[in-house]
Amino acid sequence: MSPTSSTAEARSSRRWLALGVIAAAQFMVIMDTSIIGVALPKMQQDLGFSSQGLSWVFNAYVVAFGGLLLLGGRLSDLFGARRIFSLGWAILAVGSLMAGFAGNVPVELAGRAVQGAGSALIAPAALTLLFMTFGSSPKELTKALALYGAAAPAGGTAGVFLGGVLTEYASWPWVFFINVPLAVIVVALTRSVMPAGPTRRGSLDITSAVTVTAGLAAVVFAVVRAPQAGWTSASTLIAGLGGLALLGLFVVMQARLREPLMRLGIFTAPNLAASNAAQFMLGAAWIPMFFFLNLYLQQVLGLGAFASGAALLPLTVTIMVGMIVAAPRLIARFGPKAMTVAGLATLAAGLVWLSFIRPAGSFTVDVLPASLVAAAGMAMAFIPSLGMALSAAAPEEGGLAAGIVNTNYQVGSALGLAAMTAVATVFGSDQAGNVRALTDGFSAGLLGAAAIAAVGAVIAWAWLRTPQAAPESAEPTSTGEHERAAA
Repeated sequence: MSPTSSTAEARSSRRWLALGVIAAAQFMVIMDTSIIGVALPKMQQDLGFSSQGLSWVFNAYVVAFGGLLLLGGRLSDLFGARRIFSLGWAILAVGSLMAGFAGNVPVELAGRAVQGAGSALIAPAALTLLFMTFGSSPKELTKALALYGAAAPAGGTAGVFLGGVLTEYASWPWVFFINVPLAVIVVALTRSVMPAGPTRRGSLDITSAVTVTAGLAAVVFAVVRAPQAGWTSASTLIAGLGGLALLGLFVVMQARLREPLMRLGIFTAPNLAASNAAQFMLGAAWIPMFFFLNLYLQQVLGLGAFASGAALLPLTVTIMVGMIVAAPRLIARFGPKAMTVAGLATLAAGLVWLSFIRPAGSFTVDVLPASLVAAAGMAMAFIPSLGMALSAAAPEEGGLAAGIVNTNYQVGSALGLAAMTAVATVFGSDQAGNVRALTDGFSAGLLGAAAIAAVGAVIAWAWLRTPQAAPESAEPTSTGEHERAAA
């Protein structure tokens, strides 16, 4: 073997190891949104959460994550993706220790928020590193995106299973402690396998980051609290309108600043806004499904934490096979727009089916078949909408584009869960011990999530444009052209 071929082999091996680390990051970031699902009943008992307040174990993470993702993307562009990637893992480990050792509600929610802040640095940096590593080959980039995409829902479902194992056989704090050794391993590998990434001069817009995070938190708080306080109560109106005002102020600030956190002009790129809307709808429909299925399996069907987690493993298999094996082939044949629309419509159909859950139901009849249909829809829609969102931006704004698409998915998750929790509460999901009322509430939440996915399918059909395929003989001459060819 010649020295040249040996060097090329080593470089190729290092690239795929880098993809493993990037996929592991995506797996962990999403797993942290779901791993607490099975542990929620025991956390509620030990820490004294109310029925409405319990969703904040999830929302504290997602609000910090979604609100700070744009800042994470900006930091990645300015200081180098590899450096911000490692910093994010260190912050995630600190937040995990806080959440695990928490003895009361405020400390628990603070720990979850710190975890979300760490993930907000990890996610956009990871996507930037992926495009830096595989952007020169459209074929390899498609494969890399498929593996990266599969890591997200797989992390969500695996989090449910792992949360069940840890809650059942150890204790709920271990759903947080498990992040610490993994963070150490990832940080140790990052420097040797990841490209450093370019850096550039620029200013940080911390005020905008605080504004958008506070606005998002206020809106989510208003929606979660409304069923208990009343939709027209002073607290709901003040929080909701105040949050919307802050989000509006954020947009005004971005339009006026010389170096904004989010350059509004980026949304003129073809398909960027539409593909981000699809990601928003996916998060808003998918995360409530997990939340309610966990509660249905444990509080209605009476499954233990381990059995509840294991019951959702078929979802993981379906999504991973769908994203890694089926999705790239289907995208190549039918195009990303058709697959995004079909995936969202299939997800909606699966959620409608799930809404027929019964108080005296069973896993094999009420959950398994419908959940597999929903998983197939997620597998079809996630990869093409993600690819179009990332490839629409110029290479120098890769971190911003990654931050925007992650923000939309996480904000969709937070607002979708908040809204569907409010809907479920109206129909009785807060009546602990009343199996009929609980089932009615969870069913209403699932049906609402189906409506979100259906609206997402309509938006994608009306708004997305089919990207023009580049001639096969043409050789892309820049990273941006490679990315566009891959999408």
